[in-house]
Amino acid sequence: MDNNPIITSAYAGNVQLYSKLAHYPALVVDWFQHYEKQTFRNRCQIASAGGVMDLIIPITKEKGSKTIDKDIKIANDNWQKIHWGALEAAYRQSPFFMYYEDDIKPFYTQHYTYLVDFNMALQDCLCNLLAIAPNLTPSTQYVENSTALDLRHSIHPKHANTDTHFVPVPYYQVFEQKHGFLPNLSVFDLLFNMGPESILVLQKSFVP
Repeated sequence: MDNNPIITSAYAGNVQLYSKLAHYPALVVDWFQHYEKQTFRNRCQIASAGGVMDLIIPITKEKGSKTIDKDIKIANDNWQKIHWGALEAAYRQSPFFMYYEDDIKPFYTQHYTYLVDFNMALQDCLCNLLAIAPNLTPSTQYVENSTALDLRHSIHPKHANTDTHFVPVPYYQVFEQKHGFLPNLSVFDLLFNMGPESILVLQKSFVP
């Protein structure tokens, strides 16, 4: 475990993250770092008719205090209907939405208290649909800097170009003629557009 790459919890993580999950057989998910705003912990990005859309899960944390990731709670269930409606609007006409919606829709009807529990359950489902099987182990304490590959800061909205082991490989997108290819969106976008061929894109996206 000490030498396995370290990642953060992520809501339907992007292609960059899943290229790591497809490459490394085991990774550590750090649940004990302090929660940060404006990360992929509670947001994912999809391609809508209007361009890139952020889907953000509302969370609650104690004001004025530093809360670790595993203690972050989801604020309410109202977001689920909104997010599922956005996914339907964006991908109903994509080639593979109908094949996967029965697997994914339950995550937008079932109640989850903690963000990390929702993220991990959805991530396990998405890995299964992508035919990848990384061993993802939640940490039991904050993971200090070590010899392990630390991906906690490179897979981040503000550090998109710092990962030298990732290259966005173009693939078919529903709104490509309107917006051009939109790189490194949520794996939702890749899965709904490419289906079983998604794994090939993930493999090509990883640069040794």
